[in-house]
Amino acid sequence: MQSNLVIFPNAGAAKKSTQTEERTITKYDRAEEQFIELLAMEDLDNQLDVEPEIASEFEQTLSMAIDAAYKNDRSDEQAYRFLQRILYRINRLKLFWYDDLRHYTNERSLYLYSYRDQIEAAWQQWELAQIDVAALQQLDVKQALIERASADLNPPLSESSRYIREEMTESGYRHLLAIGSFDGLVEGSRLCYVLGGAANEMQCTLVRVLLEEYGNGRLSRKHSTFFAQMLAEFGMNTEPEGYFDLVPWEVLACANHNFLTTDRKRYFLRYSGALTYFEVAGPAAYKNYLTAAQRLGLSEAAMGYWELHIREDERHGRWMLDDVALPLAERYPNDAWELVLGYDQEKLMGDRAGAAVVRSIREAKQSA
Repeated sequence: MQSNLVIFPNAGAAKKSTQTEERTITKYDRAEEQFIELLAMEDLDNQLDVEPEIASEFEQTLSMAIDAAYKNDRSDEQAYRFLQRILYRINRLKLFWYDDLRHYTNERSLYLYSYRDQIEAAWQQWELAQIDVAALQQLDVKQALIERASADLNPPLSESSRYIREEMTESGYRHLLAIGSFDGLVEGSRLCYVLGGAANEMQCTLVRVLLEEYGNGRLSRKHSTFFAQMLAEFGMNTEPEGYFDLVPWEVLACANHNFLTTDRKRYFLRYSGALTYFEVAGPAAYKNYLTAAQRLGLSEAAMGYWELHIREDERHGRWMLDDVALPLAERYPNDAWELVLGYDQEKLMGDRAGAAVVRSIREAKQSA
């Protein structure tokens, strides 16, 4: 069986347009490899107390990347990618991958937490700067959620959606599955972080959503099983994270944001708003993928996951709006605007990730 330990691809393989960019990519690549070595080091925190210099190159590069990504006016794609990959490597330790137990030796490392927090602080400030938070605080939250959900249930087709429906080739579809497997093969896992605590109707609704994502306890009906079947239909790798090197930073950012909002109970409203958008808007995206598969004449097994999600997420969207988001708005009237913040952030980041996936498909086609 293939190891689930993520091995980062060689960043130096990316296209380089200038000597300056080439040096930067090489530096990120070295720092990334050093970080992987740190993760595997026995008793990392004590080792660093004795030999702090073993992490010096990683630390210097990470500081440089934060400045380049979140503190400059111009965007730096390589810095975004490096930081989101590092952050994901730390965050994934919160899940159990049924692999070598030694991979978790540093799961409670204060050193790792300190750099997770450093990345998140700069990144979250950058993300929030793209939203008018003050305006959200003045909204009629329940009405805003109802209107947003109504609009996002059947949105107009975007340029990316039209490309997927009308132009994407079979090789592009396989590329889509490869990137989609990053989330599809561990579907719903982070939801478990918000289920503990006092019993109420909202909590029970979230449990129902998780149970359906997990096939009500039957592996054959678990949603990730249907995704694996789509991959298997093309002879593709069905191991989680098997195509990690293809995943755009924008997609990683969605996963890392989800880790953050599920891990911190103070962000429970933001997460609930985000999950509401995800479940409401999901069917529209899956219909694009299903339409593409049908146009390409693919088998039922090669599109079964989309059909399942269109049915179930339409129901989940109603549950999340009516039985979670709106009741939470009543329970927390002073903080209810955070539900809309979570909703809007999930939409913004999801649209950004979707555009990045289509861009990756187009680039792969051109390279071929």
